[in-house]
Amino acid sequence: MLFGRKKRRIERVLVVEDEPLIAFDTEHFLTGEGFVIAATVDTSAEALRVIAADEELDLVLADIDLADGSGVDVARAAQGRGVPVLFVTGSCPEGARTLAAGCLAKPYPQRDLLTAIAAIEAVLEGAKAPRRLPVSFSLFLSPA
Repeated sequence: MLFGRKKRRIERVLVVEDEPLIAFDTEHFLTGEGFVIAATVDTSAEALRVIAADEELDLVLADIDLADGSGVDVARAAQGRGVPVLFVTGSCPEGARTLAAGCLAKPYPQRDLLTAIAAIEAVLEGAKAPRRLPVSFSLFLSPA
């Protein structure tokens, strides 16, 4: 396709969020933007199961405070599989730099979520991060 969209490096996303409205909005928005939602789960146990089973996972969006545990445990499991994590939370946890590609503070406009994902994708592809990033977003990756 001559004028088609460029293939994304980040295409298949796991949403880990225990607030139903936020989870639904995130899933609906990202699907509309062309992402594939591998699953939307509200517990760390379910997230760990998806991470272990899904060979094609490209990114995990993880809240920190979950009913049965922490998004930090989810991030460790994803990191062990080589899957980048974007923490999407009210407060970024201690040690987040070693576990995640970035942290997006809630509440945020949906365009900031897209910008954060695009910045992570750019760095994973070896490019520099965009100069203008949302104020609520901290990028922890740097180009290789």
